[in-house]
Amino acid sequence: MFRSFRIGSLFGIPVKLDITFLLILPVFAWIIAVQIADLVPMLNGLLGTELSIEPLTTGSTPWILGAAAAIGLFASVLLHEFGHSLVAIRYGFPIDSITLWLLGGVAQLTEQPTNWRQELTIAIAGPIVSVGLGMIFYTLIVVVPVSLESAQFVLAYLAVINVVLAAFNMLPGFPMDGGRVLRAILARNRPFAVATAQAAQVGKGVAILLGLFGLLAFNLILIAIAFFIYITATAEARQTVLQAAVEGITIENVMTPVDTLDTVTPDITVDELLDRMVNQRHTGYPVVEDGSVVGVVTLEDVRTVAPSKRDSISVGEVMTSHLETLSPDDDVIEALTSLQRNDIGRLIVLDEHDQLAGLVTRTDVVTALSIGFVRSAQEYTGVPEPEGQSGEPAQPVNRTRW
Repeated sequence: MFRSFRIGSLFGIPVKLDITFLLILPVFAWIIAVQIADLVPMLNGLLGTELSIEPLTTGSTPWILGAAAAIGLFASVLLHEFGHSLVAIRYGFPIDSITLWLLGGVAQLTEQPTNWRQELTIAIAGPIVSVGLGMIFYTLIVVVPVSLESAQFVLAYLAVINVVLAAFNMLPGFPMDGGRVLRAILARNRPFAVATAQAAQVGKGVAILLGLFGLLAFNLILIAIAFFIYITATAEARQTVLQAAVEGITIENVMTPVDTLDTVTPDITVDELLDRMVNQRHTGYPVVEDGSVVGVVTLEDVRTVAPSKRDSISVGEVMTSHLETLSPDDDVIEALTSLQRNDIGRLIVLDEHDQLAGLVTRTDVVTALSIGFVRSAQEYTGVPEPEGQSGEPAQPVNRTRW
């Protein structure tokens, strides 16, 4: 997704709008408006309404109806995501946010449920909400007077589209709701990582079929959804494999502890720092002053200093004072995520008193992952080791998205 901004919160869950939502909303409104003549006979046939085409397609009425129906559709998607979110919270999984974007809604869980019953319940909660909304809108059609055809059209459209939304989401296109239901069922009698890999393969197949259908029907939205399913299924399968590989491995297991860690003070010169780098064969150091970490200095920082000034400029002037930190009890996967998100080579480890406890580097994490893959390969079969460029572990997705 692209840039998003918060518009409020409900049940303590932040609600955000992605910039792409502002682009797609008028497109949906236009699509609905120009299709009213085709939608009316379908709605009459499905719901038994007696809508007339002419008054709904005269003047500015179709554009007003298109806008109202599009807003109602995305409001329904938002409630669908709240269905997932509230059940997840009930099971103790905090929700980072719900975001409306180009292809609908995304509820971002901060932690992946690995209990198949919990995942099954969370996954089906969204479609249940959509079906419930469809029933509510159908009931409102009966209540609204027949003379208010515009209101009846919007309610009829939302009644049908919510049921369609529920049905579409139940396709086994992991990581859609149906794909997560499939993974939950598979995880009943096999390791979670294996269930994820198998569900992801099914999801890729569904994505390919959707993409082909979208091409034949010249439907750009279906093509975009297919692409999203394929990419996200691959990413989430890799994330699960990574988590399985480093399960039980904490930062304390892989870091260089403070009692064996080489540090520097901010008052030494860049020349003195370079001498230490040559002698100790390190390219980065925590900078410590009066027992507290005040920064990190690396070879990249030194390169910005002209050779003629290296004997007069101190480390404190070139070091990075904005620190990315972890605690010894954090999982290794958190270190990998932070290293890749911030494009840095090392992380400071602080204890519960915010004192320096150690240093963890990209090499430490890669070594832990390599050992973890060997270990997990002995426990699981059929789960490939994910790789990125140059054979390095692929970048994980740090949130589960519904």
